[in-house]
Amino acid sequence: MGREFWDTRYSEAELTYGAEPNDFLKEMAPRIPPGPVLGLGEGQGRNAVHLATLGHAVTAVDQSAVGLARARELAISRGVALSTVVADLADFDFGTAPWKGPWSGIISIFCHLPSALRRDLYPLCAAALVPGGVLILEGYTPRQLDYGTGGPKEPDLLDTLDELRGLLPGLELEVGRELLRDIREGAHHQGLGAVVQVVARKPTT
Repeated sequence: MGREFWDTRYSEAELTYGAEPNDFLKEMAPRIPPGPVLGLGEGQGRNAVHLATLGHAVTAVDQSAVGLARARELAISRGVALSTVVADLADFDFGTAPWKGPWSGIISIFCHLPSALRRDLYPLCAAALVPGGVLILEGYTPRQLDYGTGGPKEPDLLDTLDELRGLLPGLELEVGRELLRDIREGAHHQGLGAVVQVVARKPTT
């Protein structure tokens, strides 16, 4: 699913996954310490905007300029500021330019990436967190292919907890689980879904 796919989807009249934040992110967001937050694959920005309403300086990165334009509109409607960066995560540099880290929080909510990119990207996320910083992730697992209630159809794009444990060096898992849960997010996430949920923190010492 490349840029053209997402540009088309994000051009739909209704927000693709709704305007409200992901339930898991909303529950876990208070664990992020004060400071800047990076949102990966943020699309139309519902999660980034929520974190901005909590007082974080948030940078949303996505390959779709169309999606990020909608994210900025949503931020304006909620009265908050939001920085956006159009970039492919395969080329994103965590250490340079105006969005330079380190980050108090990094979020990856239904940001499904090829396994080769996950192996490169998530260790970079771990390194880019400040001591005490938190990574929050939710994604579909391969079991989701049995449900068809959202997410990609390619197994290589689906996460497992065992895999993610090995991709976050130096972080301590505060939450790490696979479960079935009811998801109601816009038109494209509707029904029982098989997900993996992770909250991982960088130690302070």
